[in-house]
Amino acid sequence: MFENVELTEQFILVAVDLDDGQDIDTNLDELEELVKTAGATVCGRLIQRKEHIEKGTYLGTGKVAELADYIRKTGATGIVCDDELSPMQMKNLEDELDVKILDRTMVILDIFAARATTSEGKLQVELAQLKYQSSRLIGMRSSLSRLGGGIGTRGPGEKKLEVDRRLIRERIAQLNRELDDVKQHREVMRKQRMSGNLPIVAIVGYTNAGKSTLLNSLTSAGVLEEDKLFATLDPTSRVYKLHDGQEIIITDTVGFIRKLPHHLISAFRSTLEEAKYADIILHVVDISNPNADMQIAAVYETLKGLGVVDKPIITAYNKLDRVEEIPTVKDFTADRIVYISAKKKEGFDKLSEALAEEINGGRIYIEKLIPYSDAGLSNKIRSNGVLLEEEYREDGIYIKAYVDKSFYI
Repeated sequence: MFENVELTEQFILVAVDLDDGQDIDTNLDELEELVKTAGATVCGRLIQRKEHIEKGTYLGTGKVAELADYIRKTGATGIVCDDELSPMQMKNLEDELDVKILDRTMVILDIFAARATTSEGKLQVELAQLKYQSSRLIGMRSSLSRLGGGIGTRGPGEKKLEVDRRLIRERIAQLNRELDDVKQHREVMRKQRMSGNLPIVAIVGYTNAGKSTLLNSLTSAGVLEEDKLFATLDPTSRVYKLHDGQEIIITDTVGFIRKLPHHLISAFRSTLEEAKYADIILHVVDISNPNADMQIAAVYETLKGLGVVDKPIITAYNKLDRVEEIPTVKDFTADRIVYISAKKKEGFDKLSEALAEEINGGRIYIEKLIPYSDAGLSNKIRSNGVLLEEEYREDGIYIKAYVDKSFYI
């Protein structure tokens, strides 16, 4: 009998410490989680403290030689660099080390490719991958030239490198067209949600902060929950009723991460922009993570890049069940702060109150009996506020509602 054993690739994590205030060990901890999520293992780390990154080889010459020895000792099948490598750096490292060379962006793209389930998600991931690859095509000597430019062999025709570039350009153009159609459909759906006059709340946060768990606990959405980075990519919207009877739409979004590749931001822009068109941003933070401050900064940096500004922000410090005492984590950008455990469904009453207070900040609560002769006012209330209760009585229509302060009855 033969036993099939699946070999797991082993990688060494490589980083350059520029002494720019970043905690390099924390960065590599996150990179290790990314590698594990992608299905590989980490067998070592190598850090070089340097004033600048080498343009040709990422690391200094002596450190590259040290890395080669380290690879032989550990039997690693490749390395993963914490920064995005240039085509020259990647090729030179391959020549020097003779192993698989990856960077942070490639690992994230690989995870996204594995996680994409919907047609839109697959299109977005493929587009991001092709944009990344298009700038990294390097000719491999004359062996990749196709002879026979015309009849007979009158010289080299179109090189394989040129063919690859042309095919990638054509595929990128096709994907952009398909995603434009998807974007138009998403905008139609978004306008339908907005026309329903229900406030829209977008859940944002660092990857693995518990956004999907929160959405499931609030609305029974059935979204995949997994203790891994980027467990879900596709946004999900559900209706949720607050404690005062108001209904809102809660939309989950893809998780953010430090150094989120710009190719992904571009490809997933229509998905990420769910936050841009929301009325309120619900920022979920993993309070049990020792690097919560860094994650908060990364989320706000991404939101700023997407043009999400001047939105009310409620920060929900999540995973309260994992800490014995509340750490001193501050979010000075948030308008309101609540403490919750999405898994244990704790603190949801405070979250509901915070959402209701933020939504009703510019509204007043009314209880009124409207004569049937003025029944049209009921529709005006629907379009100018939130109708909580409507009861048809003998002497008129009794309503309970929140309406804008500028709206008079």
